[in-house]
Amino acid sequence: MAECVGVDSSTSAHTMDKSIILPPDEIFRNLENAKRFAIDIGGSLTKLAYYSTVQHKVAKVRSFDHTAKEAHSDKLYEISVQEEVTARLHFIKFENTYIETCLDFIKDHLVNTETKVIKATGGGAHKFKDLIEKKLGLKVDKEDEMTCLIKGCNFVLRNIPHEAFVYTKHADSEFRFQTTHPDIFPYLLVNIGSGVSIVKVESEDKFERIGGSSIANLPTPALMFSYFGQRFDELLQLASKGQHTSVDMLVKDIYGGSYGSLGLTGDLIASSFGKSATADKEFPKEDMAKSLLHMISNDIGQLACLYAKLHNLSRVYFGGFFIRGHPVTMHTITYSINYFTKGEVQALFLRHEGYLGAIGAFLKGAEEDNPNQYRWVENYAGSSGLMSVSPDMNPMQRARSGTFDMLEMDRLERQLVKLPLLQDPSSYIPDTVDLTEDALAREYWLFCFEDALDGVVQRAVASQPDLPEAPERAEKFRQKYRHKLQTLRHQPFAYGSLTVRSLLDTREHCLNEFNFPDPYSKIKQRENDLALKYYLKAVKALEKLEWEDRQLALVSGVLAGNVFDWGAKAVSDVLESDPEFGFEEAKRQLEERPWLVDCYDQWFERLKGPPHRCALFFVDNSGVDIILGVIPFVRELLSRGTEVVLASNSGPALNDVTNVLTLDSFSYSFLLSSRLDKVLATLVRERKTDLVIIEGMGRAIHTNYYAMLSCESLKMAVIKNSWLADRLGGKLFSVVFKEMNVL
Repeated sequence: MAECVGVDSSTSAHTMDKSIILPPDEIFRNLENAKRFAIDIGGSLTKLAYYSTVQHKVAKVRSFDHTAKEAHSDKLYEISVQEEVTARLHFIKFENTYIETCLDFIKDHLVNTETKVIKATGGGAHKFKDLIEKKLGLKVDKEDEMTCLIKGCNFVLRNIPHEAFVYTKHADSEFRFQTTHPDIFPYLLVNIGSGVSIVKVESEDKFERIGGSSIANLPTPALMFSYFGQRFDELLQLASKGQHTSVDMLVKDIYGGSYGSLGLTGDLIASSFGKSATADKEFPKEDMAKSLLHMISNDIGQLACLYAKLHNLSRVYFGGFFIRGHPVTMHTITYSINYFTKGEVQALFLRHEGYLGAIGAFLKGAEEDNPNQYRWVENYAGSSGLMSVSPDMNPMQRARSGTFDMLEMDRLERQLVKLPLLQDPSSYIPDTVDLTEDALAREYWLFCFEDALDGVVQRAVASQPDLPEAPERAEKFRQKYRHKLQTLRHQPFAYGSLTVRSLLDTREHCLNEFNFPDPYSKIKQRENDLALKYYLKAVKALEKLEWEDRQLALVSGVLAGNVFDWGAKAVSDVLESDPEFGFEEAKRQLEERPWLVDCYDQWFERLKGPPHRCALFFVDNSGVDIILGVIPFVRELLSRGTEVVLASNSGPALNDVTNVLTLDSFSYSFLLSSRLDKVLATLVRERKTDLVIIEGMGRAIHTNYYAMLSCESLKMAVIKNSWLADRLGGKLFSVVFKEMNVL
């Protein structure tokens, strides 16, 4: 969220404000590469969308084909940093009072002259048509508002994990986010803007406006300025401090308590503004604002549940920038729907509620490029996130009036699907701990990531020794990521469910933003070289063992290799202070059997049976882990007649394996989330995979620990974090070896 200066809240809502300063590196980013525009103009807010191409540095690996004779002197591979162009969608929200200044800014920074048309929707598209065409020199092509709205809603529900959430006041986690699901239809969309539109959506292109209301017209700019002297965002903040019971007449004010025969509790509102109508006194504006908000939200909630019941719909989504993450509004709507439907209808809110029309208008303009064929992911580095105006939140984040909200989405070139071996894909939740709900865990992990920031900055600079501007970029990364961590400390729900995985994703997005594609590249290259020199010796030592002893040694090797994790502070401290720390030392660090979770005996007995057809192995770290731990283990599987597919990250993360690995002619990348590359998923089906092996603390404990698969599975990890070990009842370097058999 970018702050603006020089805003006078007493200015008329319809007056153009030209006094703001727009930082080009924070908002309207990458305009020089913008290719297509769309705009959604409502009664008080403008939402702009555009497409751009973004140049990023990416780490590429080149392998060398050479004879064994030359292997001791020649490099096996080299890493180079290259430029790669990716597609990005930008969505920006600002108040209509700033529209002229924003259009001037876009005109001054727009380089691409190929764009001739701007798609426009919303009630204000006609009002500002001449201004847009004059300022930008683009023809305004108006699109149907309802069509754009539905297209936008379908898009965010399909593409943004944790887009929708339910709000439960006073719960451990007031925001409970929903996972993305391919079957999003049917649903009811209640769009709350200058008025209320209620739309029944049955499929991608089949929808019907079944009702609406003018009730939301009550908090118009005219009303707010004439009575409250506030903009709408400021009205929400005002309401947060108010007590509606001093203004509203409750059931108990009329009957002295509850009205039991009608099922009415004493605290129910019987008459909005009832006390203000009968009392000859001035009421605090905070209380009046709270009463107004309650009245509108209650009526909208009741109207929505009546239409949902009438059309037999159980899911109701609310959009339109009326809600804006405001707790009172969400609680009142949720309470109203739960009260009138007895919990049969679910009120769902959207993190990007106000962008639906702009997204839909953009999609209409981009139909020739078929954007729906791609998967899009939120870029946390350039997105504001969901901000609440609760008075309990960070004051810096509450100053919303005169600010810009942003959403950025990057295009993935791969088609992603869920792993076909999940027992129940619809209920799969990858993350073991939701930091949004667990306050102690949240505080610990936020501290860990902030504490590790200096080390990440140092490694980022060291990864680009030939670039003199690297330290300056690294410092910008530090500032941005620290700001993200501070935001998440106050508003953990900003980007959906907060998890260790999402903290890592946010860090990677910020690193990529400042062109540090692989800060650990030098470390990985060094450790790979050292491990490769030791590889033949390790394999020969294993081959000398009896079959029974070799099986335990192979498992111990995987676990010892997994100790070499630069993402774990306990390990990175050892590796930095003791460069001689090696594979054998790691074995000695491991917990003695029985391990914390010890299913080795079951695995050993299974190995006495027939071989598996195909094993899918999700690998973890480079260097010792993959070369001295995983590869020998996989050789044993191959010797049994089992085909093996190795899957790694599709992009750099810490010292994880990111290169394409080849073994038995199969090599594929792995995106650590609930979705996988479609090519990999197809291969899993074709090879009739009957064993999944997940290795590493991040993959097997932070995520996937409770994942249920439809085939046999192994989860192997060493716990390299003392806090996590204590949580699980173990100690540092405790071992998890978890086998799951299909009944």
